[in-house]
Amino acid sequence: MDLSSNFLQTDRHEMLYHKAEQLAKKLKNRKQQADSEATLPKASIKDLRDENYLSLTLPKEYGGEALSLYEFLLMQEKLAEGDGATALSVGWHLGVVKELSEEKLWEPEKYDYIAKEVGGNQKLINRCATEPATGSPTRGGIPETTATLDGEEYVINGKKTFTTMALVLDYYIVTAYVKDKDAVGSILIPKETEGLRVDKTWDTLGMRGTGSDDLILENVRVPKENLVELNDKPKRPGPKGWLLHIPACYLGIALAARNDVIQFAKEFQPNSLDKPISEVEHVRNKVGEIDLKLLQARYFMYSVAEKWDTYPDKRGQLMKELGAVKLVATNSANEVVDLVMRIAGGRGLSKNMPFEQYYRDVRAGLHNPPMDDMVISSLAKNAFS
Repeated sequence: MDLSSNFLQTDRHEMLYHKAEQLAKKLKNRKQQADSEATLPKASIKDLRDENYLSLTLPKEYGGEALSLYEFLLMQEKLAEGDGATALSVGWHLGVVKELSEEKLWEPEKYDYIAKEVGGNQKLINRCATEPATGSPTRGGIPETTATLDGEEYVINGKKTFTTMALVLDYYIVTAYVKDKDAVGSILIPKETEGLRVDKTWDTLGMRGTGSDDLILENVRVPKENLVELNDKPKRPGPKGWLLHIPACYLGIALAARNDVIQFAKEFQPNSLDKPISEVEHVRNKVGEIDLKLLQARYFMYSVAEKWDTYPDKRGQLMKELGAVKLVATNSANEVVDLVMRIAGGRGLSKNMPFEQYYRDVRAGLHNPPMDDMVISSLAKNAFS
């Protein structure tokens, strides 16, 4: 039984799911290529563009589908069954677009410009925030990248690490310390801007296909109007439902591993048995454990997403649940793939089989925000408040 369609509730869900399913089949064919080259294949981006996937979270007036959070997760989870790295990558783009659309972070004319670029031209954007010295931006470090006002332009210098899709982005939203404002801001930089360079440094164990290389900025000049966000008044971070694209992605990888190992178990019959291993009790029990873990994590994730969509006035109360979903989902996904590897046995380590890549890719989820220790600390603080 295929678990991936369990959460389709409406005809619209069916339509969106089918779109993601067809794309997942195409992306799966390039998953090994992306892994070996440590970059996101341009052909996969073209497939997503051709299906207007990059504008799905935009409002309909800009050519989007105004995806709800629930719908966003349905599509991203399914896409990740085909290629987790590409799904995670485009998830960041779609999440940023959703955040900008819903939270009105930019002035209307600046948002209108980028929304038309995404909706009309399927342009690809992402935030570039992580740095060698500051680590994850969720830890609160001040960026060492600087923006210095020179007449009517900002001059930006710095280095960003973990820049997902660095080589194929059309726009970079770069966080920097804005000297004249004495504050941290975000600056929109088109890819053709002089002084931008991508150093191909991405050489990791898993999720290699995200192509999260280093972005180097050397005397990059942009009009001062490209300062699109300014955090001049420190405020407590609010809940960001769109970040659930991260657990959705890793659960998609786990689902793909589950489906592949069931097929493997049906077909593999060692000469020591008179039946395929799918009929061996301890193998069947491991699959039962897999499905239990997936059911628990997925029902938790989709119930929180449904609550987010249904009660927008209560979103401020969901910080704990959002963090907990990520922790539960990514850890459950790792446990699922561990069980998959035990079923596949030594053959699962072979590059000729899909399991070793699932095993490597799923581990990256433990290092995406929010981190487990921060979630646990937040839950403990709330319990004693």
